[in-house]
Amino acid sequence: MSTSVMWFRRDLRTSDHPALCAAADAGDVVPLFVLDPLLLASAGPRKARLLASLAALQDEIGTPMVLRFGNPVDVVPALVAEIGATEVHVSAETTPYGRRRDATVAARLAQTGPGARLVATGSPYAVTPGRVLKESGDPYRVFTPFLRAWTEHGWRAPAERPEVAWRSGVPGERLAPAEGHGLAAVGERTARERWDEFVANDLTAYAGVRDRPDLDGTSRLSAALKYGELHPRTLLADLRADPKGITADGSHRFAVELAWREFYAHVLWHRPDSAWRDWREDLAGLRYDHDPVLLERWKQGRTGFPLVDAGMRQLLAQGWMHNRVRMVTASFLVKDLHQWWPHGARHFLAHLTDGDVASNSHGWQWVAGTGTDAAPYFRIFNPVTQGRRFDPNGDYVRRWVPELRHLDGAAAHEPWRHPRGHAHGYPERVIDHAHERSEALARHAEASDQR
Repeated sequence: MSTSVMWFRRDLRTSDHPALCAAADAGDVVPLFVLDPLLLASAGPRKARLLASLAALQDEIGTPMVLRFGNPVDVVPALVAEIGATEVHVSAETTPYGRRRDATVAARLAQTGPGARLVATGSPYAVTPGRVLKESGDPYRVFTPFLRAWTEHGWRAPAERPEVAWRSGVPGERLAPAEGHGLAAVGERTARERWDEFVANDLTAYAGVRDRPDLDGTSRLSAALKYGELHPRTLLADLRADPKGITADGSHRFAVELAWREFYAHVLWHRPDSAWRDWREDLAGLRYDHDPVLLERWKQGRTGFPLVDAGMRQLLAQGWMHNRVRMVTASFLVKDLHQWWPHGARHFLAHLTDGDVASNSHGWQWVAGTGTDAAPYFRIFNPVTQGRRFDPNGDYVRRWVPELRHLDGAAAHEPWRHPRGHAHGYPERVIDHAHERSEALARHAEASDQR
């Protein structure tokens, strides 16, 4: 019986895992994870989250993971030669770095020995990026028609969990037990329990409360999806199995949010340069400021706008931020402070445990008005109006901005209107929103005139 390598990356689970099924069919399986120094250097809080998820996966498979530190281009072929494997199984990578890395690894494997090859099966998405195209063969640039085509294309049923003959005894770095990483329970089993609880108790109300940061109305599964502890196809299958079906309000809305994740991966697949460059080149002349003091005030949650500051402080404290607040804080940086969106996108990616380059960069461009399917440039979020609408009692603000806990109700969104609003050290507003909104519109008109 031959030996193959299951090279885990963004797929830290054993269920609904096509690549693992393919590896199991090929013979004995060595479970490998490569600690890539290039990715670890920018991982921030994701490093601890990753190691905890790896430890949970090790507990699940019941055999030590083979952890190797170094460049996968060197590590993977060396392991193949060491153990006499012929195949390295992976879930197909779709990010620009991942695609380049895998192409190089495949070429190096071909030089390692006869028959050695990289085998990609499945991907982190329900529909692998690049497969949903217009009739002309061109990629979709707008979400709504992509959503229709993606839904019509459909996806396979979840793969059965395979019986795997794990091979042990291959040396590597040691991995601490799951409970040793200072995080709440993570991993496939925990994610599955969280999803089942959400479907049973919260899915029905999801469409109505998903924009409320003061309520616990979201699935909080973004990090689990990031690390592949659950596959989106599993979630979509469960939504269809719901007696009300995927057309029910909550189920439909959740499926649409998954489709946004798939759309942004699709955009990045076709335009790898859009990870850190404006997708819309017609707004290349948009004028930005470079003010490191204001940028730092924004990063630390000290802008004087309560909803913005609450979100930025939640990000620093938890490595997560509610999606509605992500949009508000991003709009504030780009439209009110006139900073170029990659400054904010890099800060988010440095701190988010669910940080994903496709969703992060293209979400920022949606707000900035420079991406596919972008929000109209004149849509500039008013942080006070957004706070009053989506945190009507001020509970979210008071949770993260203790200097405002003496203000009752919605008063927490406008401390400047109260004699003692700033009595506990909350900062004054760094800008006048109405003025900066007009300035943002003027800059957009200026850039449009240059086309």
